[in-house]
This record gives sequence, structure tokens and C-alpha cells, in this order.
Amino acid sequence: MNVEAYIASGILEAYAQGQLSSAERAEVEKYLNTYPALRKELDAIEDAQEALLQRMAIQPKSSVKESLMAEIDARERTRIPSAAETESFNWKWVAAAAIAFAVVSSYFALDYRSRWKTSARELSNLIAQNQQVAKDYNTVNERLDRLEMDLNIVNNPAFTRVVMKGTEQAPSALASVYWNQTSKEVYLSIQELRELSADQQYQLWAIIDGKPVDAGVFDLTKGRLLRMKSVNTGAVTFAVTIEPKGGRPSPTMETMQVAGNI
Repeated sequence: MNVEAYIASGILEAYAQGQLSSAERAEVEKYLNTYPALRKELDAIEDAQEALLQRMAIQPKSSVKESLMAEIDARERTRIPSAAETESFNWKWVAAAAIAFAVVSSYFALDYRSRWKTSARELSNLIAQNQQVAKDYNTVNERLDRLEMDLNIVNNPAFTRVVMKGTEQAPSALASVYWNQTSKEVYLSIQELRELSADQQYQLWAIIDGKPVDAGVFDLTKGRLLRMKSVNTGAVTFAVTIEPKGGRPSPTMETMQVAGNI
């Protein structure tokens, strides 16, 4: 089992908050006994929840109990007890105090439970936010890595840049090819091409010895270099046509969008 992925799923937080079914709890407890790292992570989660709850806990004022007992005592003193009432005074006083204490305790127990639920929910939200931040961080890193790779290609003198300008069919179209004649690598940069229907794709061609050679199909993707098929030495022109999805073995000249000589 991938322990890190299991931790990142949030199931341990749900277990600590009592949100799992009996079957799910049994599964988690089986894994806890098998993987010490899971037990350690659960202990950390429970410690964090307990610390958060302690910070939010409200202690009842000492005056609450004193005021309540004074009120009970005052009411008892305003009455003239009978002989039977005098004999039962002690146990009635104890019963009243017990009931009052139970009422006060129940109130604070309910208040504590409400605050515990709120704290647990806030902790879950915080964990979810941290997971989203980590995901966004990884996404940004991937984009930066791709951008760095693209810049290395663009600035590498081993790559020849071929600017492909729009044809009569697409005067405003513009794209560029970066071709390494030694390694045969080809990368495509799209500056301006129109959207195509779902059953169409663009196809890149290299003209070698007067014959078009397929260099790969692609969809409209701006902002990064697209790696195309390798092209051997001898290419004198690169061009892009619109073809049925998946491409064709020979270009449709009437749909040529851009072309550029080396």
C-alpha cells in the first residue's frame, strides 16, 4: 500500500472525528496495526485536534455555581417547614443541588460538544486547504519545468528556427518550428491558428527532396512548445495543413495554413 497516498486521502482525519462507518473504521484499524507510519500520523492528528479544542474551551465562571446555590438557599429559607419537611430537608437540599449541577453540566457539555464539532470541521478544512496548496505548488513547478525546457530549446543555437507565415487561406496565421538537424528533433510553437472542428487536426509537413514528409498531427495548443516527429536532414520547407482527425499520408494543399523556408 502507498502509505503517503493513504495519509493524503484524509481518511485518518475522518477516523479521528468519528465520521467513518464500522467497516471503514475496521479497515483503518487494520492498517494502523500494520503500518507504524499511519499510527504516528494519527497520533499527530489527534494531538492537533486536542490542542485546538483546549484553546477554544470555555471554563464556567465560579460565580455561576455560587449564584445558583444562593438562589436555592434563599427559596428554602422563605418557607416555614413542617415537621416532616424539616426531617426531609437535608435530602431535598442534596437532590436540588444535584439537579442544578446536572443542568449546568449538561449545558456546558452540549456547548463543549458544539465547539468540538466546529473545531474538528475547521481542522478538516485546514487540512483540505493544505492539500490544495500542495497540489497547486506541484502544478506551478511542472509549468516552470516545462517553461525552462522550452527556453533551453529556443535559446539553443543547435536548433534552427523556421518562421511559418500565413498563406492565402489564412493570412493572419503564424507558427514557428525549431529543428535540430543533428538530433533530428522538431518542436512547434503556435502563435496564431484558428480553432478546428472536433473531426479535424492540424498536420505538420517537412519538404525533403521535393516530397512532403509527415512530421505529426497536433491540436491547437498555445503557450508551450509541442514536440513533433523527428525530421531527417535535407528539409527545405516546413508547412501546416488541416486534415481529418488522425492525419493523412499526403497533405491537402488547399487547406495549407502556414509555410516557411529554412
